[in-house]
Amino acid sequence: MKFLDQAKIYIRSGDGGDGVIAFRRERFIEFGGPDGGTGGKGGDVLFEAVQNLNTLIDFRYTQHFRARKGGNGSGSDRTGAGSDDVLIRVPVGTQIMDETNEIVLADLDEPGKRIVLCKGGDGGHGNAHFKSSTNRAPRRADKGWPGEERWIWLRLKLIADVGLIGLPNAGKSTFLSVVSAARPKIADYPFTTLHPQLGVVRLSHSEELVIADIPGLIEGAHEGAGLGTRFLGHVERCAVLLHLVDGAAGNVVDAWRTVREELTEYGGGLADKPELIVLNKCDAMSPREATSRRAALARASGQPVMLMSGVTGQGVQEQLRRLMDTVQSERATA
Repeated sequence: MKFLDQAKIYIRSGDGGDGVIAFRRERFIEFGGPDGGTGGKGGDVLFEAVQNLNTLIDFRYTQHFRARKGGNGSGSDRTGAGSDDVLIRVPVGTQIMDETNEIVLADLDEPGKRIVLCKGGDGGHGNAHFKSSTNRAPRRADKGWPGEERWIWLRLKLIADVGLIGLPNAGKSTFLSVVSAARPKIADYPFTTLHPQLGVVRLSHSEELVIADIPGLIEGAHEGAGLGTRFLGHVERCAVLLHLVDGAAGNVVDAWRTVREELTEYGGGLADKPELIVLNKCDAMSPREATSRRAALARASGQPVMLMSGVTGQGVQEQLRRLMDTVQSERATA
């Protein structure tokens, strides 16, 4: 299934049904009076977050959603039938934006969360509604109230515990494939990962982590270089960032600073999230290189730096335990 995290759609709720003008006409009833009924309510347009979806690809092919008009009233003071609502199911973590894609109208960040975005119009009154002691035979009936319509943007932000960040070819996809059942594309060239990938890691029967692998960042990503920062929105909800630095690529401090600067330029609170730094690909470094580069990165970042190799598995389990402890701590204080 192709991954799609943004879609623009049109929604319209149903108009209310029209009221009618009618009079009671029966044999031996001299003054039947007005009995025109009220129109039915138009259908609403609702959104609901569901767990079994993880992409907005369905909205690429279906972009218009319209609820039906309510039924018209009828004689014998009968109200028109209300129209059925239109329920649109979206993945958990979907934000509903206005037409400019700047204002958040709703954030469906929990399973089962619902919102009515366009309310259906009320039905118009029939002439029975207007009868009074001074107006015994009104000949007035109202049209139903119109529904609402608008263009909106749907923007998906994946819900994950850990967000993997780093330069292209830092080993993020390899790490995800080793610790989970996810099978992201792995190759020896930059930008192998073009779309976010999710993997579930089970440490024990009661402990599991959801890890999101985000396409790599390069210098100038906040200005659109490379794949830009479009996919960074998927790590805004993560509790912890796991920053993988390619230890075999040379200047590890510059690599770390490049990504940190892009996080700061992007905003959204990403630069303030807890960050665990890992010097990856230790199997491709000599012990002396690993020690010196680890120390240099620790001095520059002011944080402890772990050594790991996604290929050989060295340090992977220790890193997963460290991630679990940090995630649990952050979720407890949130």
